[in-house]
Amino acid sequence: MSAAALESLKAVAERIILDPKYHDLLAVVKAARNGAVYGTKVRFPHALVMVVLFRSGTFREKAWSIFSATKTHARNLAKFATIYKLTCLLLRWYGANPGKEGPYDSFIAGLLGGYVVFGQRSKRGKISSVNQQIVIYVFARVVLALARLAVKPGYGFPGVSEPQKSAAISHYAWPVFASVAWASVMHIFKWHPAELQPSLRSSMTYIYANSDQWDGLRNFIWHNK
Repeated sequence: MSAAALESLKAVAERIILDPKYHDLLAVVKAARNGAVYGTKVRFPHALVMVVLFRSGTFREKAWSIFSATKTHARNLAKFATIYKLTCLLLRWYGANPGKEGPYDSFIAGLLGGYVVFGQRSKRGKISSVNQQIVIYVFARVVLALARLAVKPGYGFPGVSEPQKSAAISHYAWPVFASVAWASVMHIFKWHPAELQPSLRSSMTYIYANSDQWDGLRNFIWHNK
């Protein structure tokens, strides 16, 4: 294809993507693209570090594990973004007030996307470890956001959201949350380690359990027994 033909195709494509009548549908496409790119950027370095440090096996097996985790994360974020944006678009078009976004459209779209993409089990009845990590990450951020809303003037519980009480609660909330979270995870790791997410269990085993074992200077400082 000649350079002139390429320039012509580029000009046509640019006219389409800049045309307001295609904006809503193209926003769905770009959301899928951004979800895939972000998922790849986030998962690849995490999977690389976790597999290299804690996973046994051949180089090929480790490489496949990294690729598989990265692909799952990227694909699922892309799928969720597509379902979410498309559902919001349909609700805006065909909702109670056509052309206007409803107050619960984002909740409904998130509910549907969360169920379809992250709420399903594999054919063996297992939940993907990648999906577990994503959902737990989101849940933790939601809890923190709800805690802030609970003491925010005009949004929180009566009495609690008064400026003076709100400031005091906000000041002490994080240390309480952090200490209770770590107390809970250490207790569960000590007595019910099998219930923890595998990558968390592996890292905690490396830090807290393996530190009890050595038989010489070599695996006391340089290597872990």
